[in-house]
Amino acid sequence: MTATTPTKTVHIDNFIGGEYVRSSGGKTFETINPATGKVLGSVALGTADDINDAVAAAKHAFEKGPWPQMSIAERAHILKRIGDLIIARQDELARAESLDTGKPISESLNGDIPRAALNFHFFAQYAASIGEESFSSNPGERHLAIREPMGVCGLITPWNLPLYLATWKIAPCLAMGNTCVLKPAEWTPYTAYLLADIVNVAGLPKGVLNIVNGFGPDGAGEALTTHPDVRSISFTGATGTGKAIMKNAAATLKKVSFELGGKGANIIFADANLEEAIATSVRAAYRNQGQICLAGSRLFVQKEVYKEVVEKLAERVGKIKVGDPLQSSTEMGALISQEHMEKVLSYIELGKQEGKVLTGGERITELGDGYFLSPCIIEGLNADSRLLKEEIFGPVLPVVPFASEEEAIELANSTPYGLSASLWSENVNRCHRVSQKIRSGMVWVNCWFARDLRTPFGGQKSSGIGREGGRYSLEFFSEAKTISYKYS
Repeated sequence: MTATTPTKTVHIDNFIGGEYVRSSGGKTFETINPATGKVLGSVALGTADDINDAVAAAKHAFEKGPWPQMSIAERAHILKRIGDLIIARQDELARAESLDTGKPISESLNGDIPRAALNFHFFAQYAASIGEESFSSNPGERHLAIREPMGVCGLITPWNLPLYLATWKIAPCLAMGNTCVLKPAEWTPYTAYLLADIVNVAGLPKGVLNIVNGFGPDGAGEALTTHPDVRSISFTGATGTGKAIMKNAAATLKKVSFELGGKGANIIFADANLEEAIATSVRAAYRNQGQICLAGSRLFVQKEVYKEVVEKLAERVGKIKVGDPLQSSTEMGALISQEHMEKVLSYIELGKQEGKVLTGGERITELGDGYFLSPCIIEGLNADSRLLKEEIFGPVLPVVPFASEEEAIELANSTPYGLSASLWSENVNRCHRVSQKIRSGMVWVNCWFARDLRTPFGGQKSSGIGREGGRYSLEFFSEAKTISYKYS
């Protein structure tokens, strides 16, 4: 059975100054449905001229519009309304997200879209907790520490969680009184296009949020990162792209926040609750076809239980239902593109040469021309294998045995990345020791993907610069100022 094809293609425009507009050059590019390999729609090809127009609209809205002068409570009312409207249009947004990304509708409907709404609801409420601080160390003096909006912010978001991660940046940016220009990933522009209509209905002033589609180098992305009127860049995506953005931003000393690649270590000790550890490890490795920076993409298992874990793991993985993303029973959908699928397949071929494929790793042709792969497990790799060092970003899980706690820590820290890790053990002291020795921005103990939006989110080493979430996002999207008073 082939994957569902929508009845007609869509056209996706840019969104500047509160209006949908075509590209200034009149050109478009195609966005592809990964489940069919067919054209989903045409997209306005944003250029440097379009970025100039969007930045000008955002600058005018910041300098002349009401948004920065509104109270936090007034801004929060509109942000909450945006979140409410996302929930009201949840079915439409979930379908668009699955058509655009190839992910199962169950993930879009029950995960990505509700989280997008939560991002607005959370920051609408949380921003009110950031108030002024007052200090008085000498008689007759008072020092106020306040936070002010920055101005125009540039937001660049990835293709794996399009609306989820766009709203993760937009909500705190707007909550602090800024205006912004969003450049969505070129592969997944659909839900950002729908969000533009939602913010208009919610009453967001024109020009506060602008969206320009297009590409990075020599395109809309590069123009946004070099524009002199853009005060900051918040980027989620590949580490190499982050390096290029940092270089571009340096000329105008832009503030930058990067959440970059990951190669999450998942460590199962012999004293773990194995059933829970195995079930969660499957979800951590194959959710969204493994296309998550937080994926548990390397599995290390203590030798005493290695055989048992691998056998049960392979049995579970072999039963994962790969299929039409729009079917509610589908557990794993299609990879994002032909190009990306071929990259993942090249890693699998390398795994066949260096180790042993236990299950999966083949393109599924029975589903038509979509980019479907069967979820893969590989064992027998050397510690220096590229499959254990590099971000594959697909449904490929290398499994490696280890003997001691020290060896597990060494293996976990053996990549340039340091975004997230998980460990499984019933020994509380071990959990505490190991979690502190893993060089990673986040460590999950006996769980995966657990989040409190107030905590810092981000990575060490090549996995990023800065943190998002709670006050960390609000501090990034604002300028600190001290006002000192002397009085008699």
